[in-house]
Amino acid sequence: MRHTAAVPMRWSDMDAYQHINNVAFLGYFEMARISLFRERPEHDHRTGRRHGLIVASHEIAYKRQVVYSSTPLQVDVWITDVRAATFVCRYELFDHGKLAVTGSTMIVPFDFDLGRPRRLTPEEKEFLARYADEPAA
Repeated sequence: MRHTAAVPMRWSDMDAYQHINNVAFLGYFEMARISLFRERPEHDHRTGRRHGLIVASHEIAYKRQVVYSSTPLQVDVWITDVRAATFVCRYELFDHGKLAVTGSTMIVPFDFDLGRPRRLTPEEKEFLARYADEPAA
């Protein structure tokens, strides 16, 4: 299953060429990813420990330019490549129903109290499995 987020463009995202600047798309992906993980129960509140997720890397491919509009972009996000201590969020961004950008983010679970990566918990793996999907052909 994929999670879909409506992501607004900001006027400041536009560049001198009158289209959305390439760096803005990582922000759009981040907004969709945060929207997905808002559904996840907060580990910190249950355990008193500061666990979280950090970004290890990004990949992005631009398929077509996006011109600023008041119509929100649609970002589909899903999970792949779940390992013991990493997973990948994949994205497809649609502008007015047309695929414009694809990308991925490798995520690492992190223990902020210890200052180091950690393994995914069984609960986290179960949550991620709900959003396992493959891109549409």
